[in-house]
This record gives sequence, C-alpha cells and structure tokens, in this order.
Amino acid sequence: MNHWTNLTSLSQLSDILTISETKPVLIFKHSTRCSISNMALDRLNRRWKAENSDKISPFFLDLLSFREISNQIANDFKIEHQSPQVLLISKGNCVYDASQNGIDLGLILEEVEG
Repeated sequence: MNHWTNLTSLSQLSDILTISETKPVLIFKHSTRCSISNMALDRLNRRWKAENSDKISPFFLDLLSFREISNQIANDFKIEHQSPQVLLISKGNCVYDASQNGIDLGLILEEVEG
C-alpha cells in the first residue's frame, strides 16, 4: 500500500486541487469495517503497477477516522458519499467516480488515458 498518500487533514484537499491541475488525483474512500471496501482496496493494490504513479496521484481516506474529510469531499465535488468509493479529480473537478464492486483500476486508467 506504499503508493497511497494518506488523506488525514482538510488542508490536503487544496493540495489535491493543485496537483490535479497537472496530474489526475485518485481518492479512495475506504471503510475498514466493510468487506466490500476491503475487497475493492485489495483489487486496486494487486493491479497497481509502479508506472501508474506517473499517471495518477493516489490518496487513501480512512472513512471511519476522517469522516469530516469525506463529508467535505462530497460537498466540494458534488458527489454523493458512498463506501467504498473512488473519485478521479482532474483540473479541480471530479471527472469519474465509482463505488463498491464498480471500482476497477482498468476503468480508472481508461478515463485517465482518454
């Protein structure tokens, strides 16, 4: 899981907006109590290749520990909260989101590569 940057403070949301101007940002919203969330995270981690970090900046949010950040993400990007959930942020906007079994790294990469 070393490719993830932990999202632990509201101030990081402005960093994400800045990063997204030049490189898409992936936010994975994870519930540690949810088996579907654990499976989605495992699938992402198993399929992640080092070169994906050249294309996407991945951030990991523990929903149970940082609910306030999750709420702010939903508000800022006008995306209804779900768990687990991925959001792809590009140029300050959420351009793709998926939840539960719909979370698929291949689809995320397709969105990034256009």
